[in-house]
Amino acid sequence: MGSNPRRRNLFLTSGTAILLFLLLAGAQTWANDYHIRILNNIAIFITMAVSYNLINGVCGQLHLGPNAFVTLGAYTAALLTLSPAEKQLSFLLSPLIWPLNQFSTSFPVALMAGGLVAVVFAFLTGFPVLRVRGDYLAIVTLGFGEVVRVLANNLQSVTNGPLGLKGLPPFTNLWWTWGTAVMALVVITGIVHSGYGRAMQAIREDETAARAMGIDPFRHLLLAFLVSAFFLGVAGGLLAHLITTISPTLFTFFLTFNLLIIIVFGGLGSTTGAVLAAIVLTWGGEWLRVVEEPILIGCIHLPGIPGLRAVIFSFLLLVMILFFRRGLLGRQEFSWNWLLGRLKIK
Repeated sequence: MGSNPRRRNLFLTSGTAILLFLLLAGAQTWANDYHIRILNNIAIFITMAVSYNLINGVCGQLHLGPNAFVTLGAYTAALLTLSPAEKQLSFLLSPLIWPLNQFSTSFPVALMAGGLVAVVFAFLTGFPVLRVRGDYLAIVTLGFGEVVRVLANNLQSVTNGPLGLKGLPPFTNLWWTWGTAVMALVVITGIVHSGYGRAMQAIREDETAARAMGIDPFRHLLLAFLVSAFFLGVAGGLLAHLITTISPTLFTFFLTFNLLIIIVFGGLGSTTGAVLAAIVLTWGGEWLRVVEEPILIGCIHLPGIPGLRAVIFSFLLLVMILFFRRGLLGRQEFSWNWLLGRLKIK
């Protein structure tokens, strides 16, 4: 195995996949609902962070509208899985438009539809959006995210307006969330290490030089935009069927802000860093709930401080900016060769 690095790496990757499968099977059997919920959240945020990092980190474009694609995927999947009777009960102020009020689909079809709807909107908006760069791109994508949220709040015959959609079937489980996360990792890692990925990185470093070498920046950025939108839409569908209730207030800029923190914390341009940061910040956010609850240490009673988690996260972000300006991993990626080299294993 040591004489053939490719075969060795394939063996180690297959072993890791089997180990993940066994761990998920054990968690599904023995873990309580709270821990399963955390594991599902981690996987969903891994999918979101890795796909968002493809635009912001790999391509180097400041995109502030991922909440728009998550919204589109969530509402599409939710509307397709609700039965016609449930839709009739939910849409009280204004009936759901035809033909959405007449049929429902299976969960896999709904997830795929959520991703494809996000891709369609990404394609339509990509032509004007990807013609600008820098702060202008940030402003345009931020505006697009707000437009989608406002439409979700006002198109009562499609989204049920501020009332949102309730009683969604809880289809999301560990297999769906982690399966999607692994798929997103495989697809995006494959793109990053392909000729397209190298062209995207060249655009990030110097777009003028990349264009002089024959690279079409618009075509490559549009590809990244569409792939990112697809996985963000699928993640939105998974999130909707995990919490079983969605409304426009769930998809504000705060969601984009959280994703931006994750990819900056992990290292812009590092897929491994995005995964690691999604795990640390999602699990850490739950663990830090203790600081917002009353604590009794011996005879000393410390009152809980609501919102203290956000303060702690802000402090950690400041520390990261000051001492780790490139994030946890910078632009480095995990590889078996690197790990075995550090362990001095041939």
